[in-house]
Amino acid sequence: MKDKKNTLKSGEARFKGITTAEVIAREGDNAPKVLLEEQYQFLGDEDLDFGRYTSKEFFEKEIKSLWPKIWQWACREEHIQKTGDTYVYEFGPYSVVVVRSSQKKIQAFLNTCMHRGTKICPSEGTGYLKKFRCPFHGWSWNLDGSINNIPGRWDFPHVSESTHNLQEVKCEVWGGFVFINLDLKAKPLKNYLEVLPDHFKAWPLERRHITIHIQKKLPANWKASQEAFLEAYHSYETHSSPTGANCQYDIFGNYVTRFIHNIAAYSASALNDYQDKRWTNPPQSETEMLEDFGFVELNSREVPKGSTAREIVAKELRESLGKKIGVDLSEHGDSIMLDSIQYHLFPNMFFFPGINIPMAYRFRPDGNKVENSIFDIFFLSPLPEDKDHPLPPEPHVLGVDDSYTEVAALGALGRIFDEDTTNLRLQQEGFHTSRKSGITLGNYQEARIRRIHQTLDEFLS
Repeated sequence: MKDKKNTLKSGEARFKGITTAEVIAREGDNAPKVLLEEQYQFLGDEDLDFGRYTSKEFFEKEIKSLWPKIWQWACREEHIQKTGDTYVYEFGPYSVVVVRSSQKKIQAFLNTCMHRGTKICPSEGTGYLKKFRCPFHGWSWNLDGSINNIPGRWDFPHVSESTHNLQEVKCEVWGGFVFINLDLKAKPLKNYLEVLPDHFKAWPLERRHITIHIQKKLPANWKASQEAFLEAYHSYETHSSPTGANCQYDIFGNYVTRFIHNIAAYSASALNDYQDKRWTNPPQSETEMLEDFGFVELNSREVPKGSTAREIVAKELRESLGKKIGVDLSEHGDSIMLDSIQYHLFPNMFFFPGINIPMAYRFRPDGNKVENSIFDIFFLSPLPEDKDHPLPPEPHVLGVDDSYTEVAALGALGRIFDEDTTNLRLQQEGFHTSRKSGITLGNYQEARIRRIHQTLDEFLS
C-alpha cells in the first residue's frame, strides 16, 4: 500500500467525536471547572534517542545533574506521626532519612554518618529513633541533626557542630506528602507545583490515607516505565479497551501535565482507523458499557432509556463506597467518581484526585541500574472528617518477576498492571535491536512524554 500524503498539520490533529470535556460537561453544575480546561501545546515531533533509556553515560548525567536538584515526595505525613518517627527514602545512589524531630516539625537529612560515611539507617521504610546513632563507631546525633555524642571525643578536636552536624536536606509538605530536595539552593516547593495546589483545592490530598502500598521492581529504565502510564493510546491494544482513544492531554508548564481518561464512555468515531471493529461496528450500547465495567460489583444490569452507564455506576459508587469508607460522597460528580484523572509532576510523580481511582504513583532508578526501576503505587482513600490518620499499611513488595495479581486487594487491576509490565520488558529489550535511532511520539497523545524529556534536558544542560 502506497503511503498516503499527510495533510494533517503538526500539533493541530485531534481525534473525531465527542471530547472528554464534553462528556464531563454533561454533569452540569457538578462538572469541576478545572476538568473542563484544556491546555495543550505542540512541542515538536523529532525522535528521542534510545540512548536516553539505555546509556550508562546518560544515566550518570541524570544521577549527577537531575536527582540531587529536584523536588520529590519521600513519604506521607502519616508515616511519621510521632516525634522520633522516621522514614528512609532511596533513589539511585542517594539515601535520605525524614524524621519528625518535634511534634510540629519535620526535617530530612542525608542518611550518612559524618565520621566515615556509614549509612545510619540501613534500609528504606519506617522506623523510630530517640536519636541517630551510627552502627559502626557509635557517633550519635539528636533528632534535629545536632551532635549528641562522639565516643573518644578527645581524639577529634577538629570536629564541631559547624562541620559535623548531620547534613540537612530541604523538606516541605503539600497535600500530606513530604517532599525533599538535596539542593539547598532550590526554589520553594510552591514554585515547582505550578497549577497543582489550585487544581486540588476541591480534593485535599491531606485528607486521604493510605489503604494499599505496592512497591515493585520493573524491567525498564525509570523514564520508560512511567511513560507507559502517561498516555492511554496503548489501552486499545494492551488492555482491550476502547475508552482511551479520546483521552484529553494537557501541558500546564515545565513541571505539570495531565490526562483525563473517561471511564464507561467513548467515541466510536475516534476508532475509525483501527483494524479491530468490535467497538465500532456497531458501537457499544450503554448497557454493554455497563456490563464491561469491571472495577466494582454493580446491582444494576441494564441502563434505562435517557440514562448512561456513567450515571448509574457513579450513583452506585457514591452509595456503596461512601458507606464503606464512612465519607459523604454525594457532592462528587460523575467524573471524580469514575474517571482516571492523572496529574504528573516532573520528574517521577503522579497524583490522582479521583475517588474510584484514588492513586499516587512514583518511579525512580533502582540503585545504579540503568535498565531497571522501582514503581510505588499508593491507594489514597478519603478520610472521614472525625477520624485521624491511621498508621499506613506495610508495602507489598514485588520482585521483577512477581505478578501484581499476588496482591488480592488490587482485584481486576492486578491483571492490568501485569499487562503494562509485560510491555515494559519488551520495549526495553527492543531499544537495543532497532535500526532506528530512537522512539517516535504522537504530537498529541504522547506530548506529555516529550515535555518530560525537554524539562530533563534543561537540568542536564
